[in-house]
Amino acid sequence: MNGAHASVLLVESVEALAIRPDGTYVDATFGRGGHSRAILERLSAAGRLLALDRDPAAVAAAAAIDDPRFSIEHAAFSELEPVLARRGIGRVDGVLLDLGVSSPQLDDAARGMSFRFDAPLDMRMDTSRGETAADWLDRATQREIEEVIRDYGEERFAHAIAKALVAARGQQRVSTTGQLAALVAQAVRTREPGQHPATRSFQALRIHVNRELEELSLILPQCVRSLAAGGRLAVISFHSLEDRIVKHFMRDASLPPRLPRGLPVREVDRPAPPMRLVGKAVRPGPDEVAANPRARSAVLRVAERAQR
Repeated sequence: MNGAHASVLLVESVEALAIRPDGTYVDATFGRGGHSRAILERLSAAGRLLALDRDPAAVAAAAAIDDPRFSIEHAAFSELEPVLARRGIGRVDGVLLDLGVSSPQLDDAARGMSFRFDAPLDMRMDTSRGETAADWLDRATQREIEEVIRDYGEERFAHAIAKALVAARGQQRVSTTGQLAALVAQAVRTREPGQHPATRSFQALRIHVNRELEELSLILPQCVRSLAAGGRLAVISFHSLEDRIVKHFMRDASLPPRLPRGLPVREVDRPAPPMRLVGKAVRPGPDEVAANPRARSAVLRVAERAQR
């Protein structure tokens, strides 16, 4: 159904939070509330759930949750600590991040995130602020466009695509998804079976416009600082660039701090790492992938705040 959204790894991610009924939790990517509703089902009357989302449509959808234990903020998840401070919340018992774009965003033609519709080339998750993809493509240099498409889309034809885009905008502003998809299709010589030629370029531009990797790098250390002892961080990633950041961050946070070589410190006196890894990476099973093909690339990683 258009606009429907099936929360990926819903049971696994909520289980991973090891929810304490009286605890305080953060769903930092509300979307359409699938994870939030599942968390609320496990909280007692004393529990509390704060949700964040930078998409005004997601915040509007949250009005359907009439529950005194629940509140939501229109904010990017990189604003976690300021939001907690503003609400007088100290440590929390768990944070959930469900990264990437949601099905309603992809399926709403007006958002300009999909080549399946010919619509204004917007791509912003927060439609109330920031630069659209069309605006950025209109001012970026060929080198900047090439770097974004290559680095964020892992597109081997990035040079040809950037060259074609700059040549085309000299004649007419590239302002719709249809224009962009057609230009990319002409520049990409071959593509994996079943994949649209513009798939990687659309992903790259969306990641860049929304600063998705920068936002992720900003929130992860905030989660560590905000978690109470034993609190858990659960992160669902959907492509290798996100997962690499999460994997490396959790690994590094679970290792003792590196000390200068030759420093006379006994092993027992070494500072303890702030986090510990919980289990192995979890991926959707075949039944979930069959029911929701967008789940096929999802990876769930979990870490727990060390006792302090």
